[in-house]
Amino acid sequence: MPPLSYAPLGERPLRRFPQLLVGLALYGFSLSAMVRTSLGVNPWSVLYEGLEHHTPLSFGMISALLGVLVLLLWIPLKQKPTLGTVANIIVVGSSSDLGLSLIPQHLGLAARVGLLIACVVLNGLSVAVYVGARFGPGPRDGLMTGTSAATGRSIRLVRTLIEITVLGVGWLLGGSVGVGTVLYALMVGPVTQFFLPWFAYRRTSEHSVETAGTVIRRRIRR
Repeated sequence: MPPLSYAPLGERPLRRFPQLLVGLALYGFSLSAMVRTSLGVNPWSVLYEGLEHHTPLSFGMISALLGVLVLLLWIPLKQKPTLGTVANIIVVGSSSDLGLSLIPQHLGLAARVGLLIACVVLNGLSVAVYVGARFGPGPRDGLMTGTSAATGRSIRLVRTLIEITVLGVGWLLGGSVGVGTVLYALMVGPVTQFFLPWFAYRRTSEHSVETAGTVIRRRIRR
């Protein structure tokens, strides 16, 4: 797995900061596009909806409070909020609203199915793009990267387990689940894992170590 730990702000900002913003914008847009498919929302939204049935809190308030709770879970994983965490909160909400205003409602079934598949791929791609910039992940993606680093398990496995767990709890609490929800829970982890090597920023020292490792492996094979 490519390195995903935080890299200093001043290190190649003209290359990394645009990547962060583009990734976050695509992430928010993909979430709003998934809403327009009317085939199921992402697992975290299922959890918010389920909790809404059992508390006097609004959907947005539940989302905010769970975001804080997830940040608390960062502590044992040795994760810290960074620029990427703050940017996530600001950019994702804005791009989601933009997506809802641009994508028409009441699409035909074929268009909705195609849009759903595109949403899952775009969402996994966007996570790889903005996490790969290494300015630090958002609250929920930090849980993914922190758990992966702490356990040594792949992003694919960790993300899938988190999404399935959140989906299961949300469903038990009464949240609505669609075919799109299940598809997202099962596929967003593998898609993110697939794209990460393409977009993960590597520092000069990491390039040197990786190159040396490649040379050693080639010599061993000979």
